[in-house]
Amino acid sequence: MITFHQIKNNPQIKTYIQKADEALIALGYTEHSFAHVTKVAEKAGQILEELQYSHREAELARIAGYLHDIGNIVNRIDHAQSGAVMAFRLLDKLGMPADEIATVISAIGNHDEGTAMPVNPVAAALILADKTDVRRSRVRNSDFATFDIHDRVNYAVEHAYADITEDHERFLLAITIDTEMSAVMDYFEIFLDRMVLCRKAADKLELKFQLVINGQVLL
Repeated sequence: MITFHQIKNNPQIKTYIQKADEALIALGYTEHSFAHVTKVAEKAGQILEELQYSHREAELARIAGYLHDIGNIVNRIDHAQSGAVMAFRLLDKLGMPADEIATVISAIGNHDEGTAMPVNPVAAALILADKTDVRRSRVRNSDFATFDIHDRVNYAVEHAYADITEDHERFLLAITIDTEMSAVMDYFEIFLDRMVLCRKAADKLELKFQLVINGQVLL
């Protein structure tokens, strides 16, 4: 069976991730490189493990998480679909069984909020892991004067916690925002679609999605 370790250490895949992030740097996007995809991969696998899905499903979630943004090398627009096609070719060449490839590429193809839907547990875990990766270190622009709203909102995040609650009833995203840097409404302006998608993903996993900002329950 193809493992997350194999995928993470595959030179060809590393190149695609690096080059995809370089394209996003040129477009002015926040960090989508190894830090992001590794964090998403590990969180997606952890979510399914905590909910007692099989070890293999958790491993497929890690693989989908690591590969989910490679489509940015083609174009940011429709990068989820481009990434799914690229992942199909990579995984097929590595010998992954068709049913597992289908699970992974459907998760990748359904992770972007413009067209996404949690079509299976792996997709749901990927969505939750990806859309809750909000942190200051993703901002690459060092000039505060030229921050756009994405830079400002991410940089304003002083602390973020995303995990399943101990009673296994909710997926909690708790964020502390410096409101002198960014208003809470700015967060909603750029992330509302993502939070709605997180709620759908949580529902797929029989959880409730809860958003807490500066101690206030907002969703």
